[in-house]
Formats: sequence, structure tokens, C-alpha cells
Amino acid sequence: MNDIRDLLAGVRNGSISMDEAVLELKKKPFEDIGFAKVDLHRRLRQGAAEVIYGQGKTPEEIVGILEAMRDNGQERVIITRLAPEAAAEVSASFPIEYHGKARIGLAGGLPEADGNGIVVVATGGTSDIPVAEEAAVTAEALGNDVVRLYDVGVAGLHRTLSHLDEIMSASVIIAIAGMEGALASVLGGLADCPVIAVPTSVGYGAAFGGLAALLSMLNSCASGVSTVNIDNGFGAGYLASMINHIRGKEGR
Repeated sequence: MNDIRDLLAGVRNGSISMDEAVLELKKKPFEDIGFAKVDLHRRLRQGAAEVIYGQGKTPEEIVGILEAMRDNGQERVIITRLAPEAAAEVSASFPIEYHGKARIGLAGGLPEADGNGIVVVATGGTSDIPVAEEAAVTAEALGNDVVRLYDVGVAGLHRTLSHLDEIMSASVIIAIAGMEGALASVLGGLADCPVIAVPTSVGYGAAFGGLAALLSMLNSCASGVSTVNIDNGFGAGYLASMINHIRGKEGR
């Protein structure tokens, strides 16, 4: 979005001609590279560039998409669900920073945080941390300060209550839990900000791969709790970033 604003500012101050600006704006909104149609206008429409879903793609395909994005001026790219072996192969051809716990690759590094406040990422247990890291790294890659509160589940509620300052000062909270998924309701009852609930597939047989936590979170009696899909840390981190930047839209 800032690139378009800079372009229009250039027209206003005379450093860019009208014809040059029209040519830039008329550039194709996507690039067809055969196996993928790379969305080049995603940032203009949504404020963030296209994110590459790594699972199911070969390292060569990921590199091809990265190169198409770089050649069109997009230096910072998020790659989700990237296996360690694929990350190593991608890194050999294109520089990325790999966050193993999150299974996220980042091209272009982390930006300066420019959100309105703090995004808190909390987990019920240690087993939920991989999903939490996907959410946390996504939020950081989109320009947010993130505070991690891990293993603060309701089986030991005193652990949750020991972090009241962080919980009550957050702009957005991402509550990540498996089993019965009760953490989201607890945090929703303590905080005055939106809570994004993420059910995880952690749990014994009757957890049904996260379905029990999903239904618990959907049925939360705490106001202000919304739920994303099972294990969808990326979706939660992206949504948290949108919420944390919403009051800053007029200044962009």
C-alpha cells in the first residue's frame, strides 16, 4: 500500500510523470509462472503480500514463486508449513530465515513493529507451542510486538493468573489450546480486547483431533472470543495483526 502512496505522492510533487504512474498501475496484477499464478496486487488489496503455503509444494516451486515476487518488488515473504528438509533446499537457492518450531520461512527478515499495541500468544500446554509459534512468527512478520505466554493452561490456573498484567494490557490475545480448549474462555473473561481462539489437535481419543476443543471454543460464553480452524496458527496471527493495525489505517 505504501508503494502506491509513494507513487501518487511522486505525481503530486512532480518527481514522477502522469504517464509513468499510469504505466506502473497498469502492470499485470499477477504473474503466471506455469505452476502458479503469483498474486502481485495482494498487498495493495489487503495490506500484506501473498503468503506461500509450503506444504505440498516442491522446493523448486517455492523458489520460483519467491523469485517472481522479488522481481516484482516484494522483498518480504512468509512461507508457512515449510518442512525442515524443504527449507534447507530453498535456502540453497534463495536466502530465507527458517523458524523450525513454527515451520515458517521468512524472506527479507522481520520488519519493525508498527502495530497499535501488543499481541499476546498464550498456550494451554507445551504441546501447543508449534501452533503458537506459527501464530507468533506470523504476527511478528506482519509488524507486531508479540508476548509469548506458554504453558498457562487451566489445569494450573495460578499460572494464568500470574500473567494478569500482560493479559489485561494486550491489544489482541491468541489463545491456543487442545484437550477441552478452556483457555480461550478464561482469557476472554479476563481481558478487554478481542480473543482469537485456536483449537489444536492435541489430546486423547475423545479430543477427536481437536474437534472437542473447536466445539468448546465455538461455544465459549465469554464475549469477544472468535475461533479459527484447528491448528491454524497462521490464520490467528494474520487476523491478530489486522486487528492490531486497524486504528492506524488513516495514517498509512
